[in-house]
Amino acid sequence: MNVAQTIDRLKGDADFCRSLTAWKTVPPRPARFGGFPEGLDPRLVAGYQKRGIYDLYTHQSQAVQEALAGNNVCVVTPTASGKTLCYNIPVLQRILENPKARALYIFPTKALSQDQVFELKGTIDDLEVKIGTFTFDGDTPASARKAVRSAGHVVVTNPDMLHSGILPHHTIWIRLFENLEYVVIDEVHHYRGVFGSHLANVLRRLKRICAFYGSNPQFICCSATIANPKELAERIIEAPVSLVDDNGAPAGEKHFLFYNPPVVNAELGIRKSSVHEASRIAQQLLMKEIQSIVFARSRLRVEVLTTYLKEAVRKMGKPDALVQGYRGGYLPTERRAIEQGLREGKIMTVVSTNALELGIDIGALDVCIMTGYAGSVASTWQQAGRAGRRNNVSLVVLVATSAPLDQYIIQHPEYFFEQSPESGTIDPDNLIILTSHLKCASFELPFIEGEGFGIDAHSTEQVLDYLAENRVLRKVRDKWHWSADTYPAEDVSLRTAAPGNVVILDTSDDGRVIGEVDYFAAHVEVYENAIYMHQSRQYTIDKLDLKDRKAYARPVETDYYTDAELKVDLRIIDALEDMEIGQARKCCGELSVTWLATIYKKIKFGTHENVGWGEIHLPEQNMHTMGYWIEYPDEAESLFEMEREELGEALNGLANTLRQVAPVRVMCDLTDIRATAMLRSPVSERPSVFLYETYPGGVGLSEKLYAHHQVLLESAISLITDCGCREGCPSCVGTPLETGPMGKQGAVALARFALGQPLAAAAE
Repeated sequence: MNVAQTIDRLKGDADFCRSLTAWKTVPPRPARFGGFPEGLDPRLVAGYQKRGIYDLYTHQSQAVQEALAGNNVCVVTPTASGKTLCYNIPVLQRILENPKARALYIFPTKALSQDQVFELKGTIDDLEVKIGTFTFDGDTPASARKAVRSAGHVVVTNPDMLHSGILPHHTIWIRLFENLEYVVIDEVHHYRGVFGSHLANVLRRLKRICAFYGSNPQFICCSATIANPKELAERIIEAPVSLVDDNGAPAGEKHFLFYNPPVVNAELGIRKSSVHEASRIAQQLLMKEIQSIVFARSRLRVEVLTTYLKEAVRKMGKPDALVQGYRGGYLPTERRAIEQGLREGKIMTVVSTNALELGIDIGALDVCIMTGYAGSVASTWQQAGRAGRRNNVSLVVLVATSAPLDQYIIQHPEYFFEQSPESGTIDPDNLIILTSHLKCASFELPFIEGEGFGIDAHSTEQVLDYLAENRVLRKVRDKWHWSADTYPAEDVSLRTAAPGNVVILDTSDDGRVIGEVDYFAAHVEVYENAIYMHQSRQYTIDKLDLKDRKAYARPVETDYYTDAELKVDLRIIDALEDMEIGQARKCCGELSVTWLATIYKKIKFGTHENVGWGEIHLPEQNMHTMGYWIEYPDEAESLFEMEREELGEALNGLANTLRQVAPVRVMCDLTDIRATAMLRSPVSERPSVFLYETYPGGVGLSEKLYAHHQVLLESAISLITDCGCREGCPSCVGTPLETGPMGKQGAVALARFALGQPLAAAAE
């Protein structure tokens, strides 16, 4: 049975259709061509023709022309639209013109790097010229590294290796830096928040070293569809870019279904397990021998789904090798074998985390099933793009979980289909991140008076003087030199803003390191008795040693996970912006957050039921960050005709809901933002709801929340009022145990009031 027949069968399945909230058909799109630009080396054109490429799509042709004209370029087209040619052609053209020329390719993951090197080497073989292409990452053997440095025309790496393995050792990479003409940054949409802020600083260091060696490379950036690709690319590379977004690649008809599992307990808002429902749909496809990919949000879910599907295949009398899992933690050789098995059609179903969301070549799949919303419109379209790569009909099914964010998206399909993808936000000038990279840059080359580092020269000198006062640097006449004994890049993780991480050790395996979390997150993720999940295995934390920054874990098997509850105290340092809206006020500014992890809840997988709790004994922590908050009038209790306790519960309900809908608006992870409610806010002493960033100094999310105040509250109202529960549930404001019997109604009234609606309308 082919996909079209499967779609017809689903249309006739009344039970299945009852659970659908949307069935969107995206029409097919024909190819549009722009031709090979004039002036390309005939060997290059002939090489691509050997590979069956006789013409370029419009976006490929435009991108190549812009790059060859000397412009920085940002190419924005969907998955599988051939973005690779947009940078390979100009890079190969330049190397054919000048054999000394060098290019640096930066990919967010090692797997993507390997995939791109394989593709590029195939093209070079057809050119029949000698162009060295090598990956340089943590897996590159020491014996091969010298050859990469000397013979690598194209060096393929990731941001972490560039940060710690190349830039600090620039003196042995002279050939690269003296002749660097192109820097390619793929999957730019991936670099947002803390990771993007770090990358922007790594590129500041790269450009500084290039200037020292007399080179000035062009940048070619590629991105999936997001709302602000040009702005994000220019913020990351800190230079103007030409935007290329006229996608000429063809696409087949795509059917996109939103599936909400049936409710099994209306009062508690509990639905059938999304894992079971996704498994059931995938099993039907396996029976019809339709090749598919199943995405899951966590490594644990990947393993559970893979187990279910392998069991189903065995019952069909087929080899269970037809089903494979794919996630971080697998050996590189395992992952390459799975990718090859998918391309060759030997694997029928792959269950993956978002590791396969990026552009790794896995061939043409027919169906994509998502177990839970991917977290952003951009990521969801990326995953959906994994199906239908052959111009034929494809099917995408989003199976919602009971989580509030999923329920908001599934109940509001118009938001997803009509909304442009989210914006990516970074803040390269976050003081903690900037200072970390100033230290790394000082180690690489001394700073000279009058030299800026992203920020102006005067501000740069202030930070350098501070580091000199603390004996990290030493100033001699007009220069700041590195003077500490340590190697700074080793202490800076690009994935977190917090200095220093807590490592997690498996005590059952001679203290093997199984993971790490940043220092600030350790208090809510690896406290004593917490369930820590890694590589789909569960561990219980026996001890957290904050002084030595170690958490000691041992493997366990449980049917629940743990969630820490925080007692949070906020102090407003400075309200940078504020505005009256009716009788309420929206604010954005700098906060001091003091938090203490007090208890943890045991939450049952699937149903989200609370099945127990325990105490947490850790010292309180303090962090300066950015936040957005709403203040209500002093007389809120009488205005809303609520008792003090009821007002507190309503504020908590609104805080819970706003935290869930905020990531939809500002393109961030749920863990990037926390929420708290206060009956008496510091300074104003008014009832308030706060959303604050979990990174020291903030990375720009609060300003966006402030700007999106209206749509944020409208989204919260929509999520709460569309939820079928009576008094509140985990899919909207939280359980009645948390928010009381009036929490749902009160949260809606508070949200409407904060939109400036009259009190009578707000209370309806």
